[in-house]
Amino acid sequence: MASLDSFKARKKLAVGTKTYDYYSLAVAEKNGLKDVARLPYSLKSLLENLLRNEDGRAVTKETIQAFAGWLTHKGKTEVEIAFRPARVLMQDFTGVPAVVDLAAMRDAFVALGGDPQKINPLAPVDLVIDHSVIVDQFGTARALKANVALEYERNGERYRFLKWGQEAFDNFRVVPPGAGICHQVNLEYLAQTVWTKKERVKHKGKTETIEWAYPDTLVGTDSHTTMVNGLAVLGWGVGGIEAEAAMLGQPQTMLAPEVVGFKLENEPREGVTATDIVLTVTQILRKKGVVGKFVEFFGDGLAHLSLADRATIANMAPEYGATCGFFPVDEVTLAYLKASGRSAARVALVEAYAKAQGMFRTAQAPEPEFTDVVTLDLSSVVPSLAGPKRPEGRVALEDMKSTFLSALEGEYRKPGGVEARHAVEDEAFTLGHGDVVIAAITSCTNTSNPGVLVGAGLLARNAVARGLKVKPWVKTSLAPGSQVVAAYLEKAGLQKPLDKLGFNLVGFGCTTCIGNSGPLPAPVSKTIQAHDLVAASVLSGNRNFEGRVNADVQANYLASPPLVVAFALAGTVAIDLSSEPLGSDKKGKPVYLRDIWPSNAEIEEVIAKNVTRGMFRDAYGEVFDGDSHWKKLKTPKGETYGWDAQSTYVRNPPYFTGLTKEPKSVSDILEARILALFGDKITTDHISPAGSIKAASPAGKWLQSQGVEPKDFNQYGTRRGNHEVMMRGAFANIRIKNFMLSDAAGNAPEGGNTKHFPDGETLSIYDAAMKYKAEGAPLVIFAGAEYGNGSSRDWAAKGTALLGVRAVIAQSFERIHRSNLVGMGVLPLTFEPGTTWQSLGLSGAEQVTIEGLGASLTPRQILVAKIVYADGKRREAPLLARIDTLDELEYFRNGGILPYVLRSLLS
Repeated sequence: MASLDSFKARKKLAVGTKTYDYYSLAVAEKNGLKDVARLPYSLKSLLENLLRNEDGRAVTKETIQAFAGWLTHKGKTEVEIAFRPARVLMQDFTGVPAVVDLAAMRDAFVALGGDPQKINPLAPVDLVIDHSVIVDQFGTARALKANVALEYERNGERYRFLKWGQEAFDNFRVVPPGAGICHQVNLEYLAQTVWTKKERVKHKGKTETIEWAYPDTLVGTDSHTTMVNGLAVLGWGVGGIEAEAAMLGQPQTMLAPEVVGFKLENEPREGVTATDIVLTVTQILRKKGVVGKFVEFFGDGLAHLSLADRATIANMAPEYGATCGFFPVDEVTLAYLKASGRSAARVALVEAYAKAQGMFRTAQAPEPEFTDVVTLDLSSVVPSLAGPKRPEGRVALEDMKSTFLSALEGEYRKPGGVEARHAVEDEAFTLGHGDVVIAAITSCTNTSNPGVLVGAGLLARNAVARGLKVKPWVKTSLAPGSQVVAAYLEKAGLQKPLDKLGFNLVGFGCTTCIGNSGPLPAPVSKTIQAHDLVAASVLSGNRNFEGRVNADVQANYLASPPLVVAFALAGTVAIDLSSEPLGSDKKGKPVYLRDIWPSNAEIEEVIAKNVTRGMFRDAYGEVFDGDSHWKKLKTPKGETYGWDAQSTYVRNPPYFTGLTKEPKSVSDILEARILALFGDKITTDHISPAGSIKAASPAGKWLQSQGVEPKDFNQYGTRRGNHEVMMRGAFANIRIKNFMLSDAAGNAPEGGNTKHFPDGETLSIYDAAMKYKAEGAPLVIFAGAEYGNGSSRDWAAKGTALLGVRAVIAQSFERIHRSNLVGMGVLPLTFEPGTTWQSLGLSGAEQVTIEGLGASLTPRQILVAKIVYADGKRREAPLLARIDTLDELEYFRNGGILPYVLRSLLS
């Protein structure tokens, strides 16, 4: 960790009986970095990172000076920096392919004459297995045990592989299934706010052990890594590709960001939850436009937000488009660290370090300077949901009925259809448009927050007392983010009323929000499909994109846990719960939501009595040991993995096939065919689905050819260690629309198909790509605005690359996906403002040439697409190469970040 220390900032910090070495921002300010005390708190973490890692190459004195000049340019001048996170966080969907890649790198390294032990994480890595539990069983006391057994039955091979990785790689820990969601485990246990590291160094001719103190920072292979920003830990989501580079000691190259200050004023009104606040924040910031920017919260309103409330708001940074949503250290931070079981020594260090660095917020402290400021009066926030397709589509509770009916008539083209009811086979109920068929208390967003979980439990208790019942067509579930939640709900006596309403524990992990909602009861599913019903889900999650939650559910609404329970009772989203009753009590008297909604004071009283420090200690005391299922798993031994050529879960990927010690020059894209024409807001779910695998899809056909029956397909997310499945699943989302297949009116059908040219044959996108590959034709994709938004998903880039796509041309890109495309050697390009594929008159029959991709290419260079139309007409369109930094250019020239890292280690 030795730094050149040009600003002589290295100092000692005494805390109790211990002394730490650290790089002082105050000293650096005195030694030339003028006014850095006025920087946003989030940027102070980045500045410390640069001071500590000054090596004269990736970080120079001039780099640090340029970054410190942020107060002059406020992030509007391009300043490239190299950020080295303290650690890496993974979940198993994205973690499995990362470990697969590391294992494949070891093989490639050995093949090129290297030592396999050089392929080890250099930064600490924690992988939390949380994304594979599916809600198969629900509404019964046996649901949890049954779902865990099914999880191990389906994923035993993947889990054995991860357990091998835990033993084979240094600096790599695995949290087995059942502990909770990675972000909540991070918030409650892994994160430290201030990180420490012991190191042996030579000083004045002697070798001594010193202990460094520095801000806890991280990157994670899940978009919602930002949740820990609520604990003043700077971090954000990256693709698995970037995470692997960070693990192997490569810096995260980025531009010094703009920082939007979000000022919170006053306090929330009675009955308003943290979920209502974050949905309001998301709507405001999406409208503002903060993609690629930091958001930092400040103002007197912070005093009225618990740490869990802050984590809820930080969690949805990807939904409001920001890189992070940061809250600085203050007394609330210290209180949470103490309450969640961190040691007294750690809490004392956080306080002393933050105050020494000018990173401790007080009400009297001067406000930092920001690029721009947005203000929200917390007292103006009202109970809300968001949907039916976008997290930013906030709907006030009182407007739910009218907005759904409007969407039914307009977006879903079913005017007047809400009154029609349809019989359900072998059931005594009927179904109609707007009926809630999934009500799920799930996701890292809310299950970290005792306020809304206790609120849901109290509302359930009150509903049961009044004789209310959940409608029989609703699939209910409770999937807490950690075992701490189960402990305090049980202690408070609130799990029993939740059970009575069907909200039994179904698992500890990410379920409905990631698409692991499990199948609906067959008669319900059959009725929805037979009558093309617009069924609804209400979930306490952060993602409600089309086709994500469940294939049978078109309208998906995000809501607080208490509202999830309320809509399960109502059974429909076509209702105004502010004025219409939920149902009737035992005497036939109407019961309104206001009648059973708990008061803030009651919620706070229950939390104070039942959420204890000991619960956190108990939950995390043996968190890496796993349950009996995990302990029984038998794993192979060895530095390199013994690949099974017959495996349908874990296969040696082809990224390093034919790799040479020196990269070959990048060839121009000549006469490329167009694989697809997409519209706006194509998500990573559209590009690389995480949910169920259809038997008739290319991936389903391949699995069946390997002897796997459809009932054993599992889902795309669990098969991310197998490139054969994942490349066939690219663009296989049932809701994706390729406008190459548009009818005369311009309407495109749903599904992952395309046209092959010049013959015009309609094929699956995978089959067409393979046909083009056999013909030697390179491929390009055209798209609209915000291409690749949604979850960070490396397979959205890997699948694109393996299909033979050389470039993606869009109006704009989501930050992580753009980076991931570069990381796989795919060129992201953007149109000039005002230009679209529609304005160019593209149909998909054209051929595209893009030259200048060799040695002369520079970051953000203007290139030209030469388009030849089917009738022979020619046209040129200027494009901006979205290779943003010199490091990204090196990745691109090497065919991706993994070959670049491997070659760097060899040399």
